[in-house]
Amino acid sequence: MKDKKAEQSWQSLAFIWVGSKISVPGLLLGGTLVAGMPFWQAILASLVGHAVIVLGMVLQGIQSSDLKRPTVQVASQVFGEQGAQKLIAIILAISCLGWFGLQANVAGEAFSQFLTLYNVAFPVWLSSLCWGTVMLLSAIFGVKILSWLNYIAVPFLLAVVIYAMAISVADGGWSAVMNYQPETHMPFLSGVSVSIGSFALGAIIAGDYSQYVRNRSGVAKASIVGVLPAGLLMIAAGAIFGVTSATADITSVFSQLGMPVIGVIAMLLATWTTNAVNAFSGGIAIVNVFNVSKEKQTLAVAAAGGIGTILAAIGILDYFVPIMNVLSAMIPPVAGVMIASYWLIQKGDPDNWYEVAGINWLGVISWFIGATVATLPVILEFFPNAPKLINQPLIGVILSFIIYYGAYKITAKKAVNKNIDD
Repeated sequence: MKDKKAEQSWQSLAFIWVGSKISVPGLLLGGTLVAGMPFWQAILASLVGHAVIVLGMVLQGIQSSDLKRPTVQVASQVFGEQGAQKLIAIILAISCLGWFGLQANVAGEAFSQFLTLYNVAFPVWLSSLCWGTVMLLSAIFGVKILSWLNYIAVPFLLAVVIYAMAISVADGGWSAVMNYQPETHMPFLSGVSVSIGSFALGAIIAGDYSQYVRNRSGVAKASIVGVLPAGLLMIAAGAIFGVTSATADITSVFSQLGMPVIGVIAMLLATWTTNAVNAFSGGIAIVNVFNVSKEKQTLAVAAAGGIGTILAAIGILDYFVPIMNVLSAMIPPVAGVMIASYWLIQKGDPDNWYEVAGINWLGVISWFIGATVATLPVILEFFPNAPKLINQPLIGVILSFIIYYGAYKITAKKAVNKNIDD
């Protein structure tokens, strides 16, 4: 029987996605794209990238909505129960909580710098600890609190960003954006790839939130309405700020406009709404890693987010950023294996889903090959003299998809022939 208390509307989920998209990294991505291509080309590249992200979120989210299970538990068929718990969940937990800690540190630094404008000295480590704790408290109480946080924060953030855009394009600013030609060149497909990579983790963990949505159409509507408009708005805003203010940092933009208070509030809220999602999914992953009961999920979220916050506050997490970049690149191919299994092999029928005990090596090997190819460009960046490859997260997803589906068909055919021979 479905737990009616745990269900949420698609509008509520859409607000969570909007809150996660209105973020500091989203603005910086717009600045990055426009640094290598004209404005409208940057918007088009982002549109294509976000369309791919939404497709992945829908295909991943519907699995969890059908089965009323989070991402890691749904993955226990293609990776096996132990494979999903001890491999996929660990990677997800480290990535989500690592980024949570770093985002808390970003918020702490910005708040401390803001206070210096009023001659108030507030240590960055203490500021990071305070903001990490605030963000963590909202995640501890689950999707209901996250929804209310976004109901309050999202309208404010939208108003602030749109206002800053309007001011920036006034008095010749729009002409400057339209006539802008970057000094460097970024290929269109690289722009698409960067856009996909910016929210690939969100697409994989979409099931953690979609499991509470009643039906498939709700998952699709929440993904489309929650991700596409907000994602494109952030790209456009970051690109416009990058041209007119030479920075995509919203706190710097509002400081230039003479309104630093609004800028720092917007930055803190944007970081908060994004980071609460990291803590919530990281907590779910830890629940599965240690196989603790669902009743202790709140404790797991608190412990995980607290560790991430403390590590960030004392500066240790900075040394682990390269490792988290590699782990983040390994996650998208998870979707390739899960989508091939659920939508092609099982025909999208939840009655065909079942949990596999132990490790499903077919799924693990298919994922590993795709993950290896996907992480190669990231690893090569560690070596200055190594050739530079374009980071294409979609290649890892497609490769894992093809390998799993093809290998499954071959092994299934051999099993049928063996039964006939017997």
